[in-house]
Amino acid sequence: MKKFTVLALAVLLVVAFAMPASALENIFGGYWRTRFFQQRNFEGDNGVLGETKDRVMVDTRTRLYYTAKINDNLKFVNKFEMDTVWGNTAAAPNVDGDPVVGAVSNNNWGDVGTDGVAIEIKNSYADFNVGPVNFKVGAQGFTLARGFISNEDGIGMKAIYKVNDGLYLPFVWQKLKEGGVGRDANEQDAEAYVFAPIIFLSKDIKIKPYYLFFHAEDGGLVDTLGPLIDSVNASMLGVDFDAEMGAFSLWATGIMQFGDVSLTTAGATVAVPESAYTVADRKKAFVRGDTLDLATYLLAVGGKFDLGKADIHGQAFYATGDDEHGWTDGEINGFFTTGSTYYYWAEILGRGIFDQQDCVGSTGFKVTNIVAANLGAGFKPMDKLKVTADLWWARLKEDNEFNEKNLGIEADLKVTYQLVEGLTLDVVGAYLFAGDAVSADGKNENDPYEFGTRLSLSF
Repeated sequence: MKKFTVLALAVLLVVAFAMPASALENIFGGYWRTRFFQQRNFEGDNGVLGETKDRVMVDTRTRLYYTAKINDNLKFVNKFEMDTVWGNTAAAPNVDGDPVVGAVSNNNWGDVGTDGVAIEIKNSYADFNVGPVNFKVGAQGFTLARGFISNEDGIGMKAIYKVNDGLYLPFVWQKLKEGGVGRDANEQDAEAYVFAPIIFLSKDIKIKPYYLFFHAEDGGLVDTLGPLIDSVNASMLGVDFDAEMGAFSLWATGIMQFGDVSLTTAGATVAVPESAYTVADRKKAFVRGDTLDLATYLLAVGGKFDLGKADIHGQAFYATGDDEHGWTDGEINGFFTTGSTYYYWAEILGRGIFDQQDCVGSTGFKVTNIVAANLGAGFKPMDKLKVTADLWWARLKEDNEFNEKNLGIEADLKVTYQLVEGLTLDVVGAYLFAGDAVSADGKNENDPYEFGTRLSLSF
């Protein structure tokens, strides 16, 4: 498969350069970054578990973009990505993201020789207009609700009907998983359908209501609900609001989820006494094969006040979680997330710039069962330098398996400097004054912290 990917890329570039200039406009671009960083105590405890969570590493990401603009109504868009960890020869990471000791492969290019085959296709789609409707068909980016619902590359179709400058009507179909090849046509499939109008009340005020229907069949969904799920029929109804009023900008998001989830019939009924409840036990204490109701919601708000050389900014969000009854009351109350959900917030608790791993206890960039608030400030003493400081407070909405909620208070500091025109250096430090929910045993002993730098450029 990787050999085919490299061959396809080579053929694409040959065709691009061979075609007459009058018939095609070639547009190239890209992004590159290298990160040097360390993450400590992300397990929150002493001992072996804490040691395996420590990371001291350097990694590089390269993205190359090529767009063939055939005419004003037709483009062919491609984005390729190459990632590696410096010195890595592992065939694949383990479940924690660590290299597998003793397993080697030519899939990485960060080892001696740097000749691995590791080209990923992030985007490859046709972008064309038919009258007032723009179509995008193929592998592309899918973002909805600022990342609370989705923010990831995937494959599918978009049709965006431009009614006028103040109203756009997008229809989206995304195929998250095709499990029916060689089987029943719909077995283990997962897909999403979205209608998301964009309404400009003025050039500075925008409202985006949306409805998403998510369907997964026969265990085709890999998400936070886990392997006990058989099929999902989930509706998501929400709205985004964005406004700029002079120096002040404001945004807000509200999402309600409803529908039904059927549980796998495999295995026997497991009865667990309430006194012995853990997160895993709560999900087992039901009759398998039953259908549960999905009843969740999320609220988020944020804003920024621009003071010229400085700014003050903040945000807060609230996402429901499963209560002490777990699923035994016939409902799933934890805000529903899938493998395409990515909302980055704090550096440690929310997988910021160094998004290598989750801090134990936090839900990371999949916002569910959590309440968090942020207040920060930015200062730009000169054109090439900016300093940003943030404080985050966070706790779980419902108790974890150790009857703890407090995630703690996180302090983040980022210094951004333009080394030369086009090349940026970020220096980042973060420390979490952790609560007992940041622990593998309910008793936090060591506070997580991280420090690192990132060089980046784009063109």
